Amino acid sequence: MKILLLYAAAGGGHKRAAQAMEAYFQEHLPGAQVRVEDALQHVGRAVNALCCDGYKFSAKHAPQIFGSLYHSTNRDTKFAGLLPRVNGMLARKLLPLIEEFQPDVILDTYHFAGQMVSRLKEQGRVSAPLVNVVTDYGPHMAWLAPEVDAYVVATESLRDDFVQMGAPQERIYPFGIPVFESFYREEDRAELLRGMNLSPDLPTVLIMAGSFGVKNILGVYRDISTLGTDFQVIVITGKNRKLYEAFRRELPNSPKPTHLVEFTTEVQTYMHASDLLITKPGGLTVSEALASGLPMAVFDAIPGQEEDNAQFLQAHSMGIRLKSGASCAFAVRSLLQDPRRLADMRAACKAFDKSDCCKNILLLLQKLTNGKRESI
Repeated sequence: MKILLLYAAAGGGHKRAAQAMEAYFQEHLPGAQVRVEDALQHVGRAVNALCCDGYKFSAKHAPQIFGSLYHSTNRDTKFAGLLPRVNGMLARKLLPLIEEFQPDVILDTYHFAGQMVSRLKEQGRVSAPLVNVVTDYGPHMAWLAPEVDAYVVATESLRDDFVQMGAPQERIYPFGIPVFESFYREEDRAELLRGMNLSPDLPTVLIMAGSFGVKNILGVYRDISTLGTDFQVIVITGKNRKLYEAFRRELPNSPKPTHLVEFTTEVQTYMHASDLLITKPGGLTVSEALASGLPMAVFDAIPGQEEDNAQFLQAHSMGIRLKSGASCAFAVRSLLQDPRRLADMRAACKAFDKSDCCKNILLLLQKLTNGKRESI
């Protein structure tokens, strides 16, 4: 089976979801040819900059404007209808990639890529089945397109939301959001912590900056460091070198034992070692934490999909919302001083079990391609 996975660099989650599926397919479908491609890189530099750099800039510096655009394109308006037409005009630029690889099936983790492939299918230029893999916990009309053969969504309730938006119910599969299998594996927490020169006997708070790097994370760290409660901290700053250096200067004066990490591909190790995650609620970060059974305290949710993700966590008792300043510290202290509540949140995370997500997606692909390979 030849599988084409399309993503875009608008945040790190779209690519991580595609790579998680790639890793699973390659391990469990011997002989498969799996290709992961940044769709917008093929469409053109200007479009890529507008969609990716524009998203990152607005999310960082003008989140309310981004939220307004997000919501205005999630209603049946002329502006919302413009996006599929624009993507339809750009679709032909994906044709060289598809014609060269000749995939048996196409999956996308970025909605605009799905719209483009759908238009090519409408035009009869592409015949491969198309699967949209939705990477957040809220619905958005941009994921809908006429020639999508299947939608993979995070939850059963999200399936109902997409049906109300007009997606055929029989094409919607609530398998979850794909993450690497390593997030589901149990690890020895005490051994992990000793390897970081941290105590196995103290509660551990993990703070993650997210794919953009967030300067407010230093303020969150300072707020919770004032607490008298005994705990230790792991901080992951990602690719934000300035933030890493700011923490490096901060730590000698910190009253809390802290393990500082820059960019890492071993996020699952730090999640398995921790009792609480403080982060922004990106769809993949949320999914990886849920897979690890790690309760969350989320901050700075961007209006739009991150708000949807934060609301999902709070509604299902798997996370809380944080505000800056003293209220942030108070909320974290309340959780750390209430082991029973934290245990209940962890149990809720584990009960949201989507460990068969990639397996179910692969079975779906075999169904859509009439069993290009009979066994997994």
